[in-house]
Amino acid sequence: MFGIDAEKLFVLLIIGALVLGPDKLPEYAAKFGHLVRELRRMATGAQEQLRQELGPEFEDIDWNRLDPRQYDPRRIIRDALLDDPADVQRSPATKKTAAMEVPSPPQGLLPGQGVPFDSEAT
Repeated sequence: MFGIDAEKLFVLLIIGALVLGPDKLPEYAAKFGHLVRELRRMATGAQEQLRQELGPEFEDIDWNRLDPRQYDPRRIIRDALLDDPADVQRSPATKKTAAMEVPSPPQGLLPGQGVPFDSEAT
């Protein structure tokens, strides 16, 4: 409940009992119970009102499918760039897309190998 384990909840209850005292503790516990019941009633009423206003066609919606946490931006971009993902064969050297070939990043220089230089870029 709210990320609080049993020990912390027990310590909070003891502190609350000491601060409020035995005279006011039952009164505040009753107020808290009434607040919880009222919040549940309001939440149920809001759900029923939403169902009535949206109509029966919205009862069959799979809300988990619309959860933004399930989307992988890399998969979305890859699917958008590929014509048919089953037709493309990926090799470790290059990844082919519908529009261009994307080279894989260099693995590093071998001993004695010079740094790559592009004369057209300078």
